[in-house]
Amino acid sequence: MFSRLWQVNWVFVLLVCALAGVGYIALYSAGGGSARAFAQPQLLRFGFGLLMMIGVALISPRLLRLLSVPIYLGAIALLVLVLKMGHVGKGAERWINLGGFQFQPSEFAKIALVLALATWFQRVSRRKLGNPLQLLIPAALTLLPVVLILKEPNLGTAVIVGVIGASLIFAAGMRWWQIILLVAPIPFMGHFVYDHLHDYQKARIDTFLHPEHDPLGAGYNILQSKIALGSGGMWGEGYLHGSQGQLNFLPEKQTDFIFTMIGEEWGYAGGLTVIILLSLVTLAGMLMSLRCRSRFGRLLALGISMDFFLYCAVNLSMVMGAIPVGGVPLPLISYGGSAMLTMMFGFGLLLSTWVHRDDPDTPRNSQGSGYS
Repeated sequence: MFSRLWQVNWVFVLLVCALAGVGYIALYSAGGGSARAFAQPQLLRFGFGLLMMIGVALISPRLLRLLSVPIYLGAIALLVLVLKMGHVGKGAERWINLGGFQFQPSEFAKIALVLALATWFQRVSRRKLGNPLQLLIPAALTLLPVVLILKEPNLGTAVIVGVIGASLIFAAGMRWWQIILLVAPIPFMGHFVYDHLHDYQKARIDTFLHPEHDPLGAGYNILQSKIALGSGGMWGEGYLHGSQGQLNFLPEKQTDFIFTMIGEEWGYAGGLTVIILLSLVTLAGMLMSLRCRSRFGRLLALGISMDFFLYCAVNLSMVMGAIPVGGVPLPLISYGGSAMLTMMFGFGLLLSTWVHRDDPDTPRNSQGSGYS
């Protein structure tokens, strides 16, 4: 165990801790200069998550493959359960109350999907993927949680889950002609999809296109976010001195719009520093994926890295007004228990692929898939 512990990528662990440190500083400010409101609970969650991450990193890929099916089925069961007896918040039913702790199953479903797809493609050779029928099972594994998450409704997370699944299917060896067949109908489905959106989802799209039409209603969040980012300038207004954030003009400043608060108080320089740190974590995950000998490890590391990247890209684009507001937090920085703990669990899986990076696939599968 100690030899495996020594092989943990401690540089990656330090990057994760640095991100959590940024989150603590930002949440301390979001709490009005007090740690009790947001920063302290988040620090306790991170401490538990850090221990969990290191523990998961020591688990062998063989055991992870064995657990992938029960984990996936458990995630699907939780998604069904949340539709039956979930906690309603802001018009959506996305949480389950567990002894005073609110858990969001859709966060866990993303990690479960990555595990399930990595296990499936580890057993199927690249040559067999030329047969479109071989893609039916991974497509079904992806679509099932997407449909259940859409029913909550949670469009943002459903899209992220779908993109993660599509990315892994492509990385596993999907042919270009198969990709073209799948992507070709998408432009013609826009009107159909829009007609079946909920009213609040349509309002988000309309607000994204014309936020100035309702500055005190639907367009309030994004307009205040842009004002806060713009007022930060190059170096910011100063820590604990952001006008929009400290005077509570900025909505959801501890969760969805935490980056806006950082940009207001620390300016362009502070926001760019956070983006660089997020990029380093993503790049480190991608590099660990390339270093794995086993197909399972490569796909697992890629899926976790893609999950983190999409979270960052969607949140940053959202608060800058580049895409409609979708309620997606910034990993390890935004306040929230489910997102924090599931991301730390995912990072543990990522580190496991690094610790066991020289472990090949089973000999029979290696010969069949063209890997040695």
